[in-house]
Amino acid sequence: MQGLDEIDLEILAALAADARRPYSDIGDQVGLSGPAVSDRVTRLKAAGVINRFTIDVDRSQLRAGIPVFVRVDTADTDLETLRETVAAAEPVEHVFVSADGTLLFYARAAGVDVRPWLEDLLGDAEYSVTLIDDYEWTPSIDGTEFALTCAECGNTVDSEGETTRIDGAVYHFCCPSCASRFQERYTRHAEQA
Repeated sequence: MQGLDEIDLEILAALAADARRPYSDIGDQVGLSGPAVSDRVTRLKAAGVINRFTIDVDRSQLRAGIPVFVRVDTADTDLETLRETVAAAEPVEHVFVSADGTLLFYARAAGVDVRPWLEDLLGDAEYSVTLIDDYEWTPSIDGTEFALTCAECGNTVDSEGETTRIDGAVYHFCCPSCASRFQERYTRHAEQA
């Protein structure tokens, strides 16, 4: 994938607002045919820009537990293992890791026995819990500068860039030399593992 243009951004915004919207409707909005929108969405998925289509379920309508936001001190634990454990827990809806390595998550805990559930989930990790009064998730790309970032050097990937799939993961590079360096280092680490 060479880069994102204005039409790609308009398509992403339309899908963020309603991922079930027909491609023909999106095409009318952006000045393309439905099949042309489909081709662009396929390209965005192949490049790893679109990871999945999902729904936002209002669990409060389903009476599915008490909404809590939990902050976990991960200083004495393996962050990645704990993140995977939390993400796999049924009541957990969103998991975040801050730049300082703090694990945060939003869940709908059962109305009783919240503390035992958290202790079972988090083990000996220190945590704090906030009861959520109101919650809104509004995915949007408006006001965001979109650009692919080079996996090797961090520069912006433009029309001279290239995209490579390595072991099933998609990587974007600003130039062939960055792609080559990254692939050589990746191969070297894979051989040493």
